[in-house]
Amino acid sequence: METNNQIKHRGPHPGILAIIFMVLFNTGLSFVISLSGTPPYFPPPWEPARQIASYFQNQPHDVLLCSFFHFCSAIPLGLFTVAMASRLRFLGNKAVGPYITLFGGVMTAINLALAASILWTMAYPGIAQEVPVLRALYYVEFAIGGVGYSVPMGLLIAGIAVSAGLMKLLPKWLVIIGLLIAVIGEASCLSMVFPKLIMLIPLTRFPGFIWLIFAGFMLPRYVVKKEAV
Repeated sequence: METNNQIKHRGPHPGILAIIFMVLFNTGLSFVISLSGTPPYFPPPWEPARQIASYFQNQPHDVLLCSFFHFCSAIPLGLFTVAMASRLRFLGNKAVGPYITLFGGVMTAINLALAASILWTMAYPGIAQEVPVLRALYYVEFAIGGVGYSVPMGLLIAGIAVSAGLMKLLPKWLVIIGLLIAVIGEASCLSMVFPKLIMLIPLTRFPGFIWLIFAGFMLPRYVVKKEAV
């Protein structure tokens, strides 16, 4: 509750937006993964072209639903980013941190929407039958939705963690975990050269969901009014 000596930051609650983002993204993911590890599941990039094409030819409905939910998830992520950058400025951070937060989060949201749009194209009738075209689209989508997600996500988390850490707005343990996730996110770009490092992408993605939720709920919403002299 706002009091006479406090000012509340106005805007959507970033913690709730982070939850919506996580739910929408994982809902989309649920259509293309197999918890048992048995086919059909979204093919990794090291699979032969024939197997990649076969998946999209036989599972277009699952791919379509995945692309829909992933596209929708980009909206709450973008709103979360704007809300967090605005709140950091509201709480008195005049350094570059909020702008790094804004850049990283907006880039992540745009890349996520773009990757989902390419995935939707791959599910469109007739595309999967054009194997060379499908294969090219697959690798473009994988790059934009892989390192194109994890690297800017690392910047988003780093911008929040460093800004809030320097001002002691978040617990030290949360700041340290955020910095670790951010480092993993930036290091994930090495998977473009060393494919075995591809696991750095999910190590950024899934812990990142939880970190964003904690940060969104724990970052203060109020500042104390300065008394007039």
